[in-house]
Amino acid sequence: MRKKEQSTKEKSIQEKENTMNTIANPSEEARRNASKNQFGLVYKGAITENKNGEVNMHPVSYKIRENKIVANIYTPANFDSNKKYPAIVVAHPNGGVKEQVAGLYAQRLAELGYITIAFDAAYQGGSEGLPRNIDIPANRVEDIRAAADFLSTFNGADVDKLGVLGICGGGGYTIKAAQSDKRFKAVATLSMFDSGLVRRNGFLDSQIDTIQERLKEASDSRQKEVLTGEVNYTSSAPSKLSEEELSKISTDLYREGMIYYGDTHAHPNSTFAYTTSSLLDLMSFDATNNVELINQPLLMIVGDNADTKYMSERVFERASGTQNKELYELKNATHIQTYFREDLVDEAVKKLEEFYKNNL
Repeated sequence: MRKKEQSTKEKSIQEKENTMNTIANPSEEARRNASKNQFGLVYKGAITENKNGEVNMHPVSYKIRENKIVANIYTPANFDSNKKYPAIVVAHPNGGVKEQVAGLYAQRLAELGYITIAFDAAYQGGSEGLPRNIDIPANRVEDIRAAADFLSTFNGADVDKLGVLGICGGGGYTIKAAQSDKRFKAVATLSMFDSGLVRRNGFLDSQIDTIQERLKEASDSRQKEVLTGEVNYTSSAPSKLSEEELSKISTDLYREGMIYYGDTHAHPNSTFAYTTSSLLDLMSFDATNNVELINQPLLMIVGDNADTKYMSERVFERASGTQNKELYELKNATHIQTYFREDLVDEAVKKLEEFYKNNL
């Protein structure tokens, strides 16, 4: 009996491990990018090895409930765990993972003397959770809080000087987390994306007429999961598109996003897919609800040409609980360009350096 129970448990573990890989990006571009760096980092200037006297990266893990969360902690040059350093949580975009833009900004901030953490959201990337790629706002907010929890136990991190940076979808969830979690003394976003607003109304309000239809589809998908165990997904892993295919995409966000996530910065764990039933929670979420509860210093960085800029403007206007707030525009910049274009990253990091220095 004991052997049978053990065999069943081992089979269950194997099935779980196999299932976690079913929504991954299997493309040649993703394998190519990740294979260039021993840590799987795909951004330009990424750490290739840990060296004395330089910024180092430390893969770590911790639990959110029963799920193992994987993260990378970046420590400043000449890091001394007996000293205290200000610390920053960096939350990745929708569809993104810690090895992409979140890692880039985490590394750049570590170069300025901060301990930083970039993590994969639960149910996504390299972190555990089934079904794969559940994308529920409450989970994403808890991801940010749990990263702060872990940082508070990391030797050298000054929990009284804790900041947060949310990028794209991670920015919308950062706005929500900071409304109630006052451990975050300074709140910043880059190219913020309000996932609830877009999943509900469509990008640029393009799907308002189909809200009820899509809610019905999400409801049916949840019922299907309960009755059969089968999971429906919306969207899929990104793939490299031809110039002709790209030219047919009318918005900068999605056209440049397909290049970033499908080719130049593709990563095996990064995917656009999410469970259709997640829409039940996503479509009732709005980053601006209770945004007046943010009384911390707030910096929102956007590209002046970003077709997502309206989301940051909307949050910024309604964030009436803080007088220390700024909406900073990067010139000649679209949403995705803030993820990688060197001059824009340099400018954004310089602005973040000023912000955190003054408020942490």
